[in-house]
Amino acid sequence: MARSPEQNRIARERSHEALLQAAIGVFAEHGVEGATIADITRRAGVAQGLVNYYFGGKEQLIAAVIDRWFAMLLGIARGEGLEPVAPAPDDLPAEVRLAAIIDTALGMTAVALPLQRVVVALQQQPTTRALFAAAERRHVEGVAAAEDAVRAIFRERGAADPAMEEIMLRSLLDGIVGQCIVYGDSYPLEAARRWVHRSYGLPEPAAPLPGATKPAPGSESEPRTRASG
Repeated sequence: MARSPEQNRIARERSHEALLQAAIGVFAEHGVEGATIADITRRAGVAQGLVNYYFGGKEQLIAAVIDRWFAMLLGIARGEGLEPVAPAPDDLPAEVRLAAIIDTALGMTAVALPLQRVVVALQQQPTTRALFAAAERRHVEGVAAAEDAVRAIFRERGAADPAMEEIMLRSLLDGIVGQCIVYGDSYPLEAARRWVHRSYGLPEPAAPLPGATKPAPGSESEPRTRASG
């Protein structure tokens, strides 16, 4: 029996997403240069020709991975995308919105580390930095709006320089992401999240982040990050 147009649409969306997720995983494990279309389609369980059909080639697939990261990044600025952390509407107090941004950013690190690892590498490698810069230009309005949303929070909190506060918060969170990429599970992500909350005078989180474990009371030991895991 022939599939309906709706069934075809769903099948296309599934194949597209399967390829994107497979690319993220393969790029994270083997690097962009070391990954092949065959590796990606094998993991996705689809024919090799579908990469060209959906994306146009490997370079366009890399661009789609970067676009997925930008979509995640812009959602973070709105406090979206992480359960059980709910989006923080603009009419909530600045402290609530700031906590949501911190928790969403670090929560995404806990559950989307392969994507983070891929994009950090793409930003730094001379052969792919131009692809990242092109994606940044595609999302420039959204990025500026996200920056302004965070700066508005610091402005409400009475910061003397909201722009620099936003830049330093982004630098702090990016640094934590980088440490998680290097040190993996040995990096104390939940403890780092609570340190950030305290640094900004925010209430202690009631529950640990999804994907990050909180030590049982009384069982904490001094964390020591190790790249060897």
